[in-house]
Amino acid sequence: MLRVGLTGGIACGKSSIAAMLVKRGAHFLQADGLAHQLYAPGTATYDKVVCSFGREILNEDGAINRGKLADLVFPGRINELNAIVHPEVVKRQNSWMSEVEQSDPHGIAVVEAALLIEAGADKDFDKVIVVTCDFEQKVERFARRSNVPLQVARAEVERRSAAQFSDEEKTRRADYIVDNSGSAEDTERQVERIWRELQRLESGN
Repeated sequence: MLRVGLTGGIACGKSSIAAMLVKRGAHFLQADGLAHQLYAPGTATYDKVVCSFGREILNEDGAINRGKLADLVFPGRINELNAIVHPEVVKRQNSWMSEVEQSDPHGIAVVEAALLIEAGADKDFDKVIVVTCDFEQKVERFARRSNVPLQVARAEVERRSAAQFSDEEKTRRADYIVDNSGSAEDTERQVERIWRELQRLESGN
């Protein structure tokens, strides 16, 4: 089985690329979804996060308010949060890939993770795909996705990007790059080319 990491900057369209890969037959896991599970009250991660960042990050029902947490950690304390969350996320995504390999030994497993390279998890993958687009597109997509004005989106994209490697740094560590700045058709062509290469690698040809 081929293990593929999918990453990129904020609002570059990673989930759209993932959907294109799934359509072609990839097994898929979104690592951010694992992190959300770990934030559930009663988990060890929940207790550590609340202990580190205080009860002001909680909703009235005791659940972690991810917006409040993000406001607190970006950009200065993101490494502190990652040190709590990433080890368990990496352990769970590796466990998932092992399960996929048992059920489909010749499959292609794709894990999408925003901070995959920053967390040092790229070593767990055979290949890494990095998705890029230009800054103004990130701002427009974030504004649309979050339903906020452009100036708010720009500030948020800048703030969150400061906690990540730059696109240039990510692409230096990539095996494949998807430039998601153009048309959907152009992006599909890039993904199709990468998918064929992944299939060839998995089959050993």
